Amino acid sequence: MTGGVMDRLPGEAGAAPVAAAAEAEAEEEADPPAADLPAPQVSERRDPHPSRMQMPQGNPLLLSYTLQELLARDTVQVELIPEKKGLFLKHVEYEVSSQRFRSSVYRRYNDFVVFHEMLLQKFPYRMVPALPPKRVLGADREFIEARRRALRRFINLVARHPPFSEDVALRLFLSFSGPDVQNKLKESAQCVGDEFMSCKLAPRAKDFLPADIQTQFAVSRELIRNIYNSFHKLRDRAERIASRAIDNAADLLIFGKELSALGSDTTPLPSWATLHSSTWGSLKQALKGLSVEFALLADKAAQQGKQEENDVVEKLNLFLDLLQSYKDLCERHEKGVLHKHQRALHKYSLMKRQMMSATVQSREPDSVEQLESRIVEEMQLVHVYLPLTSHILGAFVNSQIQGHKEMSKVWNDLKPKLNCLFAGPSGSPTPPRLPQDGVSPR
Repeated sequence: MTGGVMDRLPGEAGAAPVAAAAEAEAEEEADPPAADLPAPQVSERRDPHPSRMQMPQGNPLLLSYTLQELLARDTVQVELIPEKKGLFLKHVEYEVSSQRFRSSVYRRYNDFVVFHEMLLQKFPYRMVPALPPKRVLGADREFIEARRRALRRFINLVARHPPFSEDVALRLFLSFSGPDVQNKLKESAQCVGDEFMSCKLAPRAKDFLPADIQTQFAVSRELIRNIYNSFHKLRDRAERIASRAIDNAADLLIFGKELSALGSDTTPLPSWATLHSSTWGSLKQALKGLSVEFALLADKAAQQGKQEENDVVEKLNLFLDLLQSYKDLCERHEKGVLHKHQRALHKYSLMKRQMMSATVQSREPDSVEQLESRIVEEMQLVHVYLPLTSHILGAFVNSQIQGHKEMSKVWNDLKPKLNCLFAGPSGSPTPPRLPQDGVSPR
C-alpha cells in the first residue's frame, strides 16, 4: 500500500488447497453448542457531575490512536489447510499466524464461532465484526476462498481493536496450541462478565459524555450509513475493474496461443496456391514468435488484477466490515440489548452474588449512559479508520500507472516484430493501409 503505511495482506492461497477445501467444506461438522457463559455485569451507580456539557480535554473516552498505531498492533495471516479425517468426516483447517505473538496455530471455523461468541458476551457494546457464513450447499472454490479472506479480515480487525487486543481471549485464540481451544476460551470467560466489571470509569460515564449525546449519536449513525453505502458501490466497481483485468489476461493468453497454433500449422499447401512464394512460411514463423509477447502481456494483466484485488478490493472490504460492525452495534442498541442485558444481569446476580466483586444495580438510566459511552468510543474508532480511504485510492492509482506502464513496454517491444508481416515485394516493410469507406476526403 502507498506510503508504507498499510501492511500487505497475506498472499493468495494456492489453487490446489482451495480446490481441495471446496470438496471438504460440504461435509464440515455441525455447529458447536452455545457457550454457557455468565451474563454481562454493570457496576454500581454514582451520581454524575451536574456541570457536564461537553467532552473536555483529557476525557478518558477520547481515543488518541492513529491509523498507523492501530495497524501496527498486529498483522494476522489466515491460510487454508484442507484436511480429511476418516472415511466420512471431513473438515477445513486454517493456519492462523500472528506477528505480535509470534505464533502459528491451527483453527477450524467453529473455533472462530466460539471466539466470536466470547467477544459478544464480554463486549456487548463494542463493534464485534461479523463472521462469514459457515457453509452453503455445494460450496465451491470461490466460496472457500472468499470465506478465508473474510476470516482474515475479521481477526485483523479484532486484533487491532484497542480493548479486544488486550483481552485474554484474543491471546488464547492466537497463541494457544492445545487440543481444545474452544473449552479453553469458555473457561477463560467463566464468572468474568462484561468489561464494565473491570472498568473503573463505567460508573462515571455521565461525567464524560456531552449533553447532546443523543443528537450526536443520530448524526453519526446517518453519516456512517452514507459512508457505508458509498464504499459499498466503490467496492463493487473495484471488483469489476480487477475482474476485467484478470479476464483480459485470459483473453491475451488465448490470443497468443492461437497465433502460435496458426504459426505451427503443418498442413501442406498446393504449389498453385502459393505460386512458389515463401510468404506464408515467413508469416507463420512471425506469428509463432508473437505468442511470447502475448503471454507476457497476459501475465502483466493478471498481476495487475491480483494486485488490485489485494490492495484495493480487500482493503475496501476491510473497511466495509468495520462499518457494518458499527451498524450492527447500533441495531443491537435499538433492539433492546440493554433490556436483555438487565434481565440476564438480575438472574445471574442472584445465582452468583458471592462470586461477583462488583455491586450490581439494575437502574436503567445509568446503564444507558454506560452503553452510550462505549458507542462514543466505537464511533471514534470508525473515524480513526477513515484515512484508510487515501491509502486505498493511492494503491488503485499506483496499480493502474504501473500496470499500464509495464504493458505499454511489452506492446512497444512487440511492434518491431510485426515488420516482417508487412514486408512488400522488395522485402521492405510496408505498413498496412486503412480500407476506404467510399467517402473521399475533401
